[in-house]
Amino acid sequence: MPDRSRARELAAEFFGKGDPTGWFEVLYQEAAAGKSVVPWADLSPTPHLLGFWRAHPQETAGKSALVIGSALGDDAEQLSTWGYRTTAFDISETAVLSAAKRYPHTAVDYLVADLLAPPSSLNRQFDFVLEANTLQALHAGLRPRAIERIVQFLNPGGLLLVIARGRELSDPEGQMPWPLTRAELSAFKAASLEELSFEDLLSHEDPAEPPVRRFRVLYKSKSV
Repeated sequence: MPDRSRARELAAEFFGKGDPTGWFEVLYQEAAAGKSVVPWADLSPTPHLLGFWRAHPQETAGKSALVIGSALGDDAEQLSTWGYRTTAFDISETAVLSAAKRYPHTAVDYLVADLLAPPSSLNRQFDFVLEANTLQALHAGLRPRAIERIVQFLNPGGLLLVIARGRELSDPEGQMPWPLTRAELSAFKAASLEELSFEDLLSHEDPAEPPVRRFRVLYKSKSV
């Protein structure tokens, strides 16, 4: 099981300072210096993205994809390998530089950008958007604005795949990463997206730990 203690410490520290997303860059800097670890940086594509693709392969020819919170680049490179013209962004400049270093011949367009205030040039540009495990690293109060921004990235008729830890509303929120509820995810439908599928999955990620509950949801934006 990855060590999340330093990430949680930084998240709490920066939230207390009124900078709830500033800790990402510090964590990546420390990890690059060998002082800590990025607990979600598995150096491989997100398993539930791969599982989705095995069950629902998409047509990619001539289509564009966006990866939100691209970390060290594994999901973005996978989408590029599948044939998408891929853009990926992360709030951490160190993460973006590290991804470019890992993949020096990449076809992915990596950007430094903040999901809560992304460049307008990304609006309505993408046929497929992947949000895997970024929302769960944001405090609940930031998620409605993040969801609004995510919806804006989609082309008319575009697909959004959301992968996140899940919980019941009655369950404790716990520590970062904070699982989402179905009620929180309903904001995507309120923002005019159609929910094509909702999967409630148990992931046996560590034999020594209880299984992790995850939601995998596919949405589609309305065609004009």
